[in-house]
Amino acid sequence: MRRPLIAGNWKMYKTSAEAVDFVRQLAPLVNGVNDRDIMIAPAFPALEAAAAALKSTAIALGAQDLFWEAEGAFTGQVAPRMLAACGCRYVIIGHSERRQYFGETDETVRRKLQAAVQVGLIPVMCVGETEKEREAGQTFPILDKQLQNGLKGLIADDLASLVIAYEPVWAIGTGKTATADQAQEAHRFIRSQVAQLLGFPLADATRILYGGSVKPENIAELMAMADIDGALVGGASLKPDSFSRIVKFS
Repeated sequence: MRRPLIAGNWKMYKTSAEAVDFVRQLAPLVNGVNDRDIMIAPAFPALEAAAAALKSTAIALGAQDLFWEAEGAFTGQVAPRMLAACGCRYVIIGHSERRQYFGETDETVRRKLQAAVQVGLIPVMCVGETEKEREAGQTFPILDKQLQNGLKGLIADDLASLVIAYEPVWAIGTGKTATADQAQEAHRFIRSQVAQLLGFPLADATRILYGGSVKPENIAELMAMADIDGALVGGASLKPDSFSRIVKFS
């Protein structure tokens, strides 16, 4: 049985002080929730403050991105070992906003995945199609390409902790949400492709999250689907009350 993961991607919100305040409010709301994993991913400047606030909780810390080199003259970038050193356990890789605004490609996703696992970070690899691609019937080919290129050269032993997030680009921050059946269909396809690429045992163990306007009102229906193992939550993760309600889905 795959252990659910509810992850909050804060994007470019919250200062260090605001992150600490959020943790102090969230922690008692989810205290005693022991049958699922919880992760928050603040912006880089807030990571160390959030890590300190999280120490006495079961909530894990994640980062929103990383660079693939261990160190060097790469102005503005953050190395994997820096994230591990400040308390991160997870790192989001290949988010659609990184692809859309910052030139992320399947190749850079592959390099970042490799770098993350080398320092023991759990990669949350994002894949998903645009609205135009979905309307053209290209959802499966796009997912297949992103998975094949992003996982190329990696072996199952490297990816024992791999998490994949299916985020239909047309449903991110738009208020639109894939139906539970649409999400399940994509998740089932992703799992089948991981099985082809890296074997059934890894595919069966890999947690696949849904991301795209996840809210307290739709989380239970999504989580009832066989291949949906959690959620990558955007806007609804910015308020302790709404995020805790998503975490405590039943």
